[in-house]
Amino acid sequence: MREFNGRMAFVTGGASGIGLALGQAFAKEGMKVMLADVETGALEQAVAGLRDAGADVRGIHCDVADAGSVERAAQAAFEAFGHVHVVCNNAGVAAAGGIDNISVDNWRWVIDVNLMGVLHGIKSFLPHIREHGEGGHIVNTASMAGMNGGLGFSPYAASKFAVVAMSEGLSMQLKPYGIGVSVLCPHFVRTAIGQSERNRPERYGQTMPLDPASPVAAMIAELARLIEAGVEPSDVAARVLAAIRNNEFYVFTHPNMRELVDGRFAAIQAALDKVTAG
Repeated sequence: MREFNGRMAFVTGGASGIGLALGQAFAKEGMKVMLADVETGALEQAVAGLRDAGADVRGIHCDVADAGSVERAAQAAFEAFGHVHVVCNNAGVAAAGGIDNISVDNWRWVIDVNLMGVLHGIKSFLPHIREHGEGGHIVNTASMAGMNGGLGFSPYAASKFAVVAMSEGLSMQLKPYGIGVSVLCPHFVRTAIGQSERNRPERYGQTMPLDPASPVAAMIAELARLIEAGVEPSDVAARVLAAIRNNEFYVFTHPNMRELVDGRFAAIQAALDKVTAG
């Protein structure tokens, strides 16, 4: 999709972080934008800020873990702007993993948002994009955690690996229809994902307390430090715009992650070589 001006973008997790940066970047290109988020107060501020900058923008409360909520948000976008061309399934959360004190509620919450939220977005928007026939692009936010197992036994990594796989399959099937697909795999970005618990619904139970001396607690503290030192969301948004314009599938943001990816692929190749050799 080469031209953005006059077209419409829908972004989940749009009230802050990468989602808000995407909304800002799309608006600067002359797109109409709908931001969807579960955090109402932050959403109102984000919409107001974009409007003050002259953008044609709307906001809608949306819980991506709820298929009905996503469908209602999609219908609101169609009613407000007509055709939708770019859909960013970007909303995401993180919760503790590890092999001690395994929390099924943590896994269900993260998978419902990070994986099922992407599926709900595709289900709600893809038929519309195919029907209007003007082309379009779907961007699914995964992570470098979806490219290597560095986080260990983690619901976040598991969900992001799944987003990469579903995006690869989606891309293959949509090529004949002129609809692009990108999977965004950033490393550390300066966002509030470390405070995901602020939006955790009661249906997923309470967060299990962590032993401050545990390896998981130490990892979370280190991740928080790395996130604070991460790249700006605006830099990520710029890469996404370029990927949409050039119809690129994989969108990476940190070249220093090549070593981790190469290591994983080398191990896979070595195992394949071994079985091939008999």
